[in-house]
Amino acid sequence: MVQMTRRDVVATGLVLSAPALLGDRGLAAGPVGIATATSVAPREKLLFDFGWKFTFGNGCDPAKDLGFGFGQSDFSKTGEFKFAKPGFDDSGWRTLDLPHDWAVELPFVHDDNGAGDSQSRSHGYKPLGRRYPETSVGWYRREFDIPASDLGRRIWVEFDGAFRDVLVFVNGCFIGRNDNGYAPFGFELTDFLAYGAKNVIALRVDGSFGDGWFYEGAGIYRHVWLTKTDSVHLGRWESTVRQSLAGSSATLALATIVENQGAEIANARVVWRIVDATGATVATAETPVNPVPARGTAAFGASAALTDPRLWSPDEPNLYTAIVTVERNGQPCDGEMVAFGLRTTRFDADKGFFLNGKPLKIQGTCNHQDHAGVGAALPDALQRYRLSVLRQMGCNAVRTSHNMPTPEWVEACDRAGVMMMCETRLMSASPEGMNQLETMIKRYRNSPSVIMWSIGNEEWLLQDAMAEQGAKIAADMVRRCHELDPTRVVTAAVNGTNEKGVSDALDIVGFNYGEERIDPFHKKYPNRPIVGSETSSALSTRGEYMTDAKRNVMSSYDGAASWGKTPEAWWTFCGTREWEAGGFAWTGFDYRGEPTPYGWPSINSQFGIVDMCGFPKDYFYYYRAWWRNEPSLHLFPHWNWAGKEGQPIPVWVYSNLDSVELFLNGRSLGRRDIPRLGHVEWNVPYERGVLEARGFKAGRVILKERRETSGAAAAIRLSADRTEIAADGEDVALIKVEAVDAKGRAVPTANNRIAFRIAGAGKLIGVGNGDPNCLEPDKGTGRSLFNGLAQIIVQSTKRVGTIRIEAVQDVSADAPIGPAVLLIRSRSVSLRPAVPASKL
Repeated sequence: MVQMTRRDVVATGLVLSAPALLGDRGLAAGPVGIATATSVAPREKLLFDFGWKFTFGNGCDPAKDLGFGFGQSDFSKTGEFKFAKPGFDDSGWRTLDLPHDWAVELPFVHDDNGAGDSQSRSHGYKPLGRRYPETSVGWYRREFDIPASDLGRRIWVEFDGAFRDVLVFVNGCFIGRNDNGYAPFGFELTDFLAYGAKNVIALRVDGSFGDGWFYEGAGIYRHVWLTKTDSVHLGRWESTVRQSLAGSSATLALATIVENQGAEIANARVVWRIVDATGATVATAETPVNPVPARGTAAFGASAALTDPRLWSPDEPNLYTAIVTVERNGQPCDGEMVAFGLRTTRFDADKGFFLNGKPLKIQGTCNHQDHAGVGAALPDALQRYRLSVLRQMGCNAVRTSHNMPTPEWVEACDRAGVMMMCETRLMSASPEGMNQLETMIKRYRNSPSVIMWSIGNEEWLLQDAMAEQGAKIAADMVRRCHELDPTRVVTAAVNGTNEKGVSDALDIVGFNYGEERIDPFHKKYPNRPIVGSETSSALSTRGEYMTDAKRNVMSSYDGAASWGKTPEAWWTFCGTREWEAGGFAWTGFDYRGEPTPYGWPSINSQFGIVDMCGFPKDYFYYYRAWWRNEPSLHLFPHWNWAGKEGQPIPVWVYSNLDSVELFLNGRSLGRRDIPRLGHVEWNVPYERGVLEARGFKAGRVILKERRETSGAAAAIRLSADRTEIAADGEDVALIKVEAVDAKGRAVPTANNRIAFRIAGAGKLIGVGNGDPNCLEPDKGTGRSLFNGLAQIIVQSTKRVGTIRIEAVQDVSADAPIGPAVLLIRSRSVSLRPAVPASKL
């Protein structure tokens, strides 16, 4: 339960997550999605991602939009939409698999029209919006079979997310509409399907209107599922387990709702089986048989006890699994699996944040949901990769900025032990706003990673000019959060004084920047816990060490937006105040759109601690030094400065050791003590050779790092995050591409253009290089290196075998460099249950 006091806000409770049956916690695991193992027979949950057809429509001209919108349309004449009927000719449509983001495939367009940020600029200069009707609407179509044996079952289509305004048609009938780009939605198809026959689903997706001021993609960018159940089944996201810990035992309060869509009363009971990470049963519970009214629902509850439970934490993300089964007349008729972790959280106004009774600073980052090469349509394995990058620097928490996250991101956090501030997109007590909030909480209230809900971000008017309305709206939203989930606290990301408006109702006061306001607030309101909901906004370009507005690049030393602070400045503020719970830096990854601090040709932000590919910037190593416990040493910049001989070059070291001594070509340039939460620096006249830092602990050198002047690029080097992936048509390997000189040393200034050839059991799905000003296509077969690096994303097919990746320099280059070949193994795996291609 939650003790909602201002002084000491506590959240304890069992928390359910995505299925992690048998304890698969590794980030390098195969693409096990949040819904993979949630089904228990006789329920079927089938992945509906493969074999779709796609074509562009048109936002203005119905003649170019399948006739949709004509007064003389097929529907007005015949009462049906022929594009959603068998026999419609889609032979000219493109075949593709989901998730899919068509925006990332579009060319860049320099469009700064309109007051303030135009949609094009804000969304990465992609041609989306009402001025681009020919590329802002997309149609998806899929034929599928429903066996005659499914007659009598209830069948739904469920979308994890599509951007943005979606119309769904099945077998010539209009089914429904959704216009939220981040919340999942679904429709029951039972009455519209043909049994023992071919069926057709078609979607019109309109991306003309953005939801945020950042890149959001366009299309069906998350998974789609076809779910089949008995008429008596578990309610969607209604299974909850809450716990109380006492000494070496835990009591589990188990609850769910059973729905009966049949015409007669159903006598049912619910059985729970709790298994640990090894699959061993550790507890069971069941309810008496109770009636569920016809076309109605009934609540079921029971309790179970665990002895010596293993708690969930960042160091040990222990998960259990609850297998929930509904029985009717003694036979199972529906079931699902949900994994859970046991942990307690507490926010203290004097002592900060506590997990499982121990103080813990929130070392967090804010993140949008796009990546180089694929835009917003991230394969599941890429979600895990991104989280692993953040974990390497010591990040223990993420904020879903500024929207409900994809299920695979939450699941990755559950398994990796990364905490989460889970944020809804729309701060409103309107029916739509409350529906989005309720959907988010119901879906993720059981996840151990989620430690707090956020009801909104930087709502200026509701915080100031409309503070009276803001206070009422926030109070309603917070109340609803507590009703649906009494185990967690509620906050919001506020860019103001936090003394009125939406802040009044919050359990935890969230500050976006404004460190100068935090100390006075804490002094004035000493009983209110505080977290840095958004901090830093440091600016840098990977591999650049001089700010140059003509090139749209930022120095890697100490840049920050006017409203923000460098990593060192904000973490020194946070790290020296025990009562401050921690915070979330803006941002972990660079992201498309909102190009800051420059406009065109910049197409993405430069706030990231890592770039769009996940390659670390130098700031990464500041956090690594002070967010992790093991010894750390990072020396920068590179030492390739031809033409600057004799000129002073700033040399910095991030380290958590006692002191660092710097050497140039064997000559000592002095030893300096490292200030707590700080860095050390020198100005070094440039000369070719070797720059070396030696880190001391207790008077002894324990770490060394070198920067050596390299020669010209002579060859390409390829390396993969994994050398073996699953042959399931979903898994991906991320390939690092770099230039090396004749001695095998990385060339940090290389910008060679590289071409790629993929053969065997894989395909190339995206390319990138982390350059915020690169206008090369993300879906091409080549990419220029940016300051020595590029990345390609290779996806498996469903064929077992070898994936051969070849990289060669573009033939137009004046000084060719040697090619490289890398082999990835695509291994046999059990495929996720999926909707097969139509055979009728």
